[in-house]
Amino acid sequence: MKSFYVIAAAICCFGMSALTAEDVPNDGSVLPFPPEPMASVTKPRLQDSTMKWPEPDQLLPADAPNVLVVLVDDVGFGISETFGGEVHTPTLTKLANEGLKYNCFHTTSICSPTRAALLTGRNHTCVSSGTIAERAVAFDGYTGVIPKTAATFAEVLKQYGYHTSAFGKWHNTPATETTGIGPKDRWPNGYGFEHFYGFLAGETSQWEPRLVENYNYVEPPVDEKYHLTEDLVDQALGWLDKRQSFAPEKPFLMYWAPGAVHGPHHIFPEWADKYKGKFDDGWDAYRQRVFKRQLEMGIIPPGTELTPRDKTMAAWDDIPED
Repeated sequence: MKSFYVIAAAICCFGMSALTAEDVPNDGSVLPFPPEPMASVTKPRLQDSTMKWPEPDQLLPADAPNVLVVLVDDVGFGISETFGGEVHTPTLTKLANEGLKYNCFHTTSICSPTRAALLTGRNHTCVSSGTIAERAVAFDGYTGVIPKTAATFAEVLKQYGYHTSAFGKWHNTPATETTGIGPKDRWPNGYGFEHFYGFLAGETSQWEPRLVENYNYVEPPVDEKYHLTEDLVDQALGWLDKRQSFAPEKPFLMYWAPGAVHGPHHIFPEWADKYKGKFDDGWDAYRQRVFKRQLEMGIIPPGTELTPRDKTMAAWDDIPED
C-alpha cells in the first residue's frame, strides 16, 4: 500500500510541471491570460524587501463599448412594430433606427439550443445543446452541458476586463443540476457572468417566480403589484448603479433575457387592454397586414410572395365563434 502512495505522488508531481506561465501566449488566443509576474523583490530581511503589485495589462481600448444583449422568447418576426408588426415597441424601434436591423437571423426555434448558440457563437450541437435542458440525454451533442472549453462571450469579455451580468431566463443547465444543493458550476456564474438574477428553468410564474441570485435561491417580494419583468428591469438598473459607483472606468456586459413572452402568459390588465379587439379579425388578416407593411418598410425584398398558411392550421373564417 505504501509503494502505491509513493508512485501516485510521483506521478502527480511529474504532471504538475508540464506547463508554466511562460508557455501560455499573451495574445488572447488562450484564456485566461497568464498571471503577471510579481514585481516585488524578496530579500532575507523584510526591511530590505520591496513589495510592489504588478501593473495589469491594459487589454481594452479606452473607448471599449458597453454591451447589452436582449433575448426575448417566442417573439415572431412579424410581432413588434420594429419589424412591421402591431405590438408597440418604441424603445426597440429607436435603437434599431440608430443601428442595424437584420432580416435573415435564424434561431433553432427552441430555448436552450438558441441560447447556447448565442452565448458561445457555435452550432448548438457542438456545445451539447441539441435540445432543451430538461430533455438532456447521454448522446454526443445532447447532454445539455455546455463544455467549459467553449467559452461564452461573457467569459471572454470578463477575461479582457469587462464587468459581466445576466438577468432573467437561463435554461442552459440540466434540470438535475438546478436544485439548491447543486452542483452549481454550470449555473450562469460558472460561465463568465459575475452577477446573475433570474431563473434557471425554461419558464416560471411571472407573479411568484422561482428566483436565483448568483448561487442561491431567493424569495420574490410579497407584493400584489409584483411582476417578474419589472423586477428584472429594477435589478438590472440597480446593478448598473453599483458598477458605476465602484468601477466606473470598466465597461460592462449585460445579458437580459426576460421570462416574457414565453408562457405562462401572466400580464396585468392595463397592458392586455391596450390591444383589446386589435386582432379580432384573426391570423389570416394579420399576416396580410404585416406582409404588406414589411414590403413597404424594405424589411423583405420586392417581389417576395407571402407563404401559404400552414395546412395544419384552419382558415380563421372557418373557425366557429363559440
